[in-house]
Amino acid sequence: MQELGIGSRIKHKQFGMGVIIQVKTDSYLITFYENGTKVISKDFAADFEIFDAVEPSEDLVSLEDIEKSLTKIIQRFSDIQETVPLGNKWSGGQILLQPGDKNLKEKIIPMDVFFHKIVMIRDRLRTLEQRVNASNMTDEEKVNCQQYITRCYGSLTTFNVLFKNPSDQFAGDKGE
Repeated sequence: MQELGIGSRIKHKQFGMGVIIQVKTDSYLITFYENGTKVISKDFAADFEIFDAVEPSEDLVSLEDIEKSLTKIIQRFSDIQETVPLGNKWSGGQILLQPGDKNLKEKIIPMDVFFHKIVMIRDRLRTLEQRVNASNMTDEEKVNCQQYITRCYGSLTTFNVLFKNPSDQFAGDKGE
């Protein structure tokens, strides 16, 4: 069976007419005119009647890759705060701040409140970084400010344990 690319028009025995909208290693994502979008294994491509074959591209990009890229761009150039999930094991937890002086009262902070403040710091650092990059400072001044911002991220890596998704975590200077 020939390899089909995005845009190929086919007819499937069960689902009818459709267009391939994504090519994966082992399957096609096909939007069928009357049956919606389905994932069909390449093993069952023999069930296709090909009406218009498009050659597969050498540099395939998935819809998921495009969505991730667009999300990063939107976050980078806006002040919109994304929803960042707290790690499951911390949900409903508390932070106990106990002073060394036994005469002073301890303070309990709900974990979700503390986590929200950490995320706000992260988002404000990102905004500061964008504004530094877009400013009229000299390149040397920008680099100096960037180094301080990177060090702030590095100092905040202690809190990475709270994040559910590693992609949301702080990253400091990795010795580059």
